[in-house]
Amino acid sequence: MDEITRELVTLRDYWRYATSRFGAANLSYGHGTSTASDDAAFLLLDSLDLPIDVLDPFLDAKLLPSERQLLAERIETRVTTRKPSSYITGRSYIQGMRFHVDERVIVPRSHIGEILFAEYLNPQGSSFLPDPMMVESAVDICTGSGCLAVLAAKFFPQAAVDAVDLSADALEVAKLNLAEHEVEEQVTLHEGDLFAPLQGRTYDLIITNPPYVDHAALAGYPPEYQAEPLMAHDGGEDGLDLVRQILAEAGDHLNPGGGMICEIGSGREILEEEFPHLDFLWLETTESQDAVFWISAEALGVEDVE
Repeated sequence: MDEITRELVTLRDYWRYATSRFGAANLSYGHGTSTASDDAAFLLLDSLDLPIDVLDPFLDAKLLPSERQLLAERIETRVTTRKPSSYITGRSYIQGMRFHVDERVIVPRSHIGEILFAEYLNPQGSSFLPDPMMVESAVDICTGSGCLAVLAAKFFPQAAVDAVDLSADALEVAKLNLAEHEVEEQVTLHEGDLFAPLQGRTYDLIITNPPYVDHAALAGYPPEYQAEPLMAHDGGEDGLDLVRQILAEAGDHLNPGGGMICEIGSGREILEEEFPHLDFLWLETTESQDAVFWISAEALGVEDVE
């Protein structure tokens, strides 16, 4: 380690070194990065409290001895433990918004975050999501780190937001993120199984990114994914056990004119075959065309009482 910190002086040196080490170790990615060089850049920049999407201006900056030591240690940790880089830095990002993460929660990487930003930053407004100023209530089912609940509070400033998770440990992390983003007064956390702790409440919007990995995929998980809580991934034999339960119960918790946005991974064909009567609107993201659907309250059998 001492030899490394003597020989490597600039951020460029450490980026090259980390990229080589990661490649040689055959690490796996998918927690916000997809290549060795991108993962190395994230680990180094986040460790130095630098913008994670701007590498070039800092590449030839000479690092302090303490910074060199920190980077060398974290590169070694990434290679030897195979933990995701976000667990090593303690931070993850959705569209530039930073969230605290640790081994109590899955590393946030939901497509829903991208969709919310794309739809609500569109000058023409969303083609399917409700007017953000008209949403008075929202719920995030399987909130994990609380990241989507935080986004809901930001995008729907008039809404009271509930956030539910079965894991008490995950909710402790969510508390940190609510405090960090100053939405504790707007978001209420609930411990329990899906809709069970909500006592018949109804909402204008349901957001959910439930566990949806099938057992065959779980069996082939690399160490980076095995480092995350199993409960946050396990969706049953075909990955859709919780999605089915959510679809069965969502109509009882939606207000007329509302709807649900749900991430399901790769189960589109199964869902469409099993629920041919449901009108799913499949949403495109940069990485997928059918990992997330929107469904209206009316499609789920909610009747307008007016």
